[in-house]
Amino acid sequence: MTPSDEPEFIHRFVPAAQSDLGITLLLLHGTGGNENDLLPLGRELLPGAALLSPRGRVSENGMPRFFRRFAEGVFDVDDLKFQTHELNGFIKAATERYGVAKNKLVAVGYSNGANIAASLLLLHPHALSGAALFRPMVPFTPDFEPDLERISVLLSGGMHDAVVSPDITEALAQMLASFGADVELHWHQGGHELGQDDLSAAKRWLSRKITSWQSLKRAAPEVG
Repeated sequence: MTPSDEPEFIHRFVPAAQSDLGITLLLLHGTGGNENDLLPLGRELLPGAALLSPRGRVSENGMPRFFRRFAEGVFDVDDLKFQTHELNGFIKAATERYGVAKNKLVAVGYSNGANIAASLLLLHPHALSGAALFRPMVPFTPDFEPDLERISVLLSGGMHDAVVSPDITEALAQMLASFGADVELHWHQGGHELGQDDLSAAKRWLSRKITSWQSLKRAAPEVG
C-alpha cells in the first residue's frame, strides 16, 4: 500500500494554554483506547501544553489500535510500517493546520501507542523532538540506521510486566542509544499498568527537556 498524502485520523486537538511553552504533546493510546484516553495524562504531565491525540485506525475485535498484530507481542511489521508512514503524514498535516511548532513535538505513548512512537523514531526520526514511552517493545530492526543524535527518549518499563518483559525494554533502550538518542530508563515496580511513579518520572524528564530547550534558546546568537 502507498501512504496517503494527507491521512485522516479521528483526533482531538487542545490548543496551548501557555503560549511560551511552545510544546505539543502527541498522545498515543493503548489497545482499546481512543483520542480522549490520554488527554488527562497530557494535562497532568505538562499543564498548558498543546495536545494532539489521534485515534488508531486499526480495529481488533472492535478495539482501536495503531497497527495490526498476529498475536500478543507478534507484530504485523508491514502494517506497522505502513501505519507509521500514515501517522507521520497526519503529523505533518496537523502541525500545519493547527500552527504548532514542528521542532517541539513530544510523543507520549502507552503500550500499542508507545510501539508506534518507537517505530516513528526509527522510520521518521525528524518527526519528533522527544518521546516518553510507557511499556514499549522493539518494533523491528530498521534497514537503515536513523539519526537520533538530538532526540531525548524516556522509556518506562514494568519490572513485573507479563506483556513486555524488562529485557525487551532494555533491548529497545540499547537500540535507540546506538542510533544516538539520549535515552533514560525508568522502572515501575509493577506490571503493565501505569503507576504514579511513571507520571512522576515523565514530569521530571519533561522538565529537564524544557530547561535544555530554554538554555539553547538563550545561547543562540541574535540575527540582524
